[in-house]
Amino acid sequence: MARDRRRLVAWLLAGLVLAVVLALYDADRTGVSEPAAGPCPDSALRCPGGSPAPGPVPSPSADPSASGSPGPPTSTSSAPSSPGTGTGGGTGPGPGGPCSSPGACGFPDAGTTGPRIALERHDTGDLSVKTDGMVIKGWDIRGSLDVYANDVTVIDSRITSANWWGINLRPGFSGLRVLHTTITAVPGKGPDNGGVDYAVSNMGGSSIEVGWCDVSVFGNALSMGQGEIHDNYVHDIVPFRNQGGEWQHTDAVISGGGNKGRLTIRHNTLLNPVPVHQGASAAVGLFADTGNVSSVVVDGNWLAGGAYALYGGGPGASGIQVTDNVFSAEYHPNAGAYGLVAAWNAGGAGNVWRGNRTADGRPVVPEPSP
Repeated sequence: MARDRRRLVAWLLAGLVLAVVLALYDADRTGVSEPAAGPCPDSALRCPGGSPAPGPVPSPSADPSASGSPGPPTSTSSAPSSPGTGTGGGTGPGPGGPCSSPGACGFPDAGTTGPRIALERHDTGDLSVKTDGMVIKGWDIRGSLDVYANDVTVIDSRITSANWWGINLRPGFSGLRVLHTTITAVPGKGPDNGGVDYAVSNMGGSSIEVGWCDVSVFGNALSMGQGEIHDNYVHDIVPFRNQGGEWQHTDAVISGGGNKGRLTIRHNTLLNPVPVHQGASAAVGLFADTGNVSSVVVDGNWLAGGAYALYGGGPGASGIQVTDNVFSAEYHPNAGAYGLVAAWNAGGAGNVWRGNRTADGRPVVPEPSP
């Protein structure tokens, strides 16, 4: 009996020690956080659950040498009964609630975009890239990139251009990716009467990806008919008179229409602070300059500035989904100088307007087209 009691006590002590060890292990394991959702690794085209899957095989977009965007339309868009503040209210977005500023509310800003590593200066001038699969990483480039190759990646770099563009993909080529890069220019040093036109231009025949980039100065910053534009910070656009002596129209994102592939504009901060009398068009300008606008997603962006914050594609537009965007009054009481949205075709096939609101939480509903 004594032996059995000793054996029982030993087993009980062993069980107690095992329970303590398991408890300590579990406490230590739960104290280690899972990796937070953030910038993609270099090898990933997109983060899991982040930017959207690509659309159908796209077609070429307009030549970036064209001016591309019209002046303010004669029709008016909706405006709330009272001006929004754009800066008041809460400290976070909340479901339909107020939003104080882009960075405070989870939208991209200077702290979440641009290169993540130290850079090495490269005074390349205006460089033609002609090697398929080339990766440009960690370069501080004084010049521009004109891409005549497939599957080129520009990542964790900085481009300071005095050319028509910062990066341009030429017709007949595909697969360009521009990630975690600052793209800017020196005001007054560009070829368009001192101005610079396009930070990234897609003249190619497929979707390109532009993500986590800090973009400034260029008149029409991101110009493409098809592509994935996500998690970028476009700001401080600089107005200029073009070679014709007229104020160049300015847009944070511009598409000229006629595209066959999908354009996705998701989770960007798109600011156009330019005054209307100096050429401001939109934060997002979907214009039917080279054909009807189709198959565009504008989702979860912070939009501010322009004549109207959003131009919706006009009468022939179809397949346009505008969802869950925040329209901010940081430059104008109604987001744009003339209002929040113009040229929205509510009756177009596949057009969806849902969940859009002002920064202080009021719903945005476009007026019916005249």
